[in-house]
Amino acid sequence: MSVLPRLPTAARILLVLLGTGLGLNVRDIAAALGRPIPGLPIPYGGSLLDNALAVLVAVLLALLLRPRHMGLAESLGLRGNGMRGPLWVLLASLPCWVGLAVLGRPNTALTALDATMLAVLFPLAEEILFRGLGFILLVKIVRGPWPLLALPQALLFGMVHWLGFGGFDGGGVALFVGAVIALGGFVFAWLDRLDGNTLWCGLALHVSMNLAWNVFSLDDAAALGWQATSLRIGTALLAVAVLAWGAHRRRRL
Repeated sequence: MSVLPRLPTAARILLVLLGTGLGLNVRDIAAALGRPIPGLPIPYGGSLLDNALAVLVAVLLALLLRPRHMGLAESLGLRGNGMRGPLWVLLASLPCWVGLAVLGRPNTALTALDATMLAVLFPLAEEILFRGLGFILLVKIVRGPWPLLALPQALLFGMVHWLGFGGFDGGGVALFVGAVIALGGFVFAWLDRLDGNTLWCGLALHVSMNLAWNVFSLDDAAALGWQATSLRIGTALLAVAVLAWGAHRRRRL
């Protein structure tokens, strides 16, 4: 049972959005309040702790705000829904790998630790925070069209990456990156919706694309060019089309 069963819906929405927008910035907020939290004394220690705290924020808010009689895993989209959907999405991501292999070159500096952090653990934390808390939990507590409910987390997802590229100081490049990432956040939520409000299809695409972009190196001009951008967007839309076809086929059987 939710700890705050009588909290008004508007207050729940506000808490969800605040948690989604600020979850990755817990250490920055603590530092601003004069209570800095040091990073872990290991490689990627600061980023790893940021992501762990973001997951903790998502879990705590889900425990407080989820509907009555709904389990924590279901409220964040962590329940299982079979492997068929994620496998279809991984198949749809293959053009991204082929395209990046053509546009770029193998990243010989990539280590197993780099790949694990950048392509698996960090995307997992982002999916739990943005799509789990910011979309799936919102769908569970608010009645409304899912595209409208998917939009806030997508914008917040893009904003976080826009800030990571310098925000206003980053100029057009930061704005472009933020816009593309926001579109990606919307597509990840779309995939999750198609697979029964579970995180695994969005996560499969997120992990595959992140891994591909780390396995192959592109210079800045190529990475921000029309070919790479078209590859990102095209792969995401292909994943949606393939998963929607798979879901329709499953309903007909």
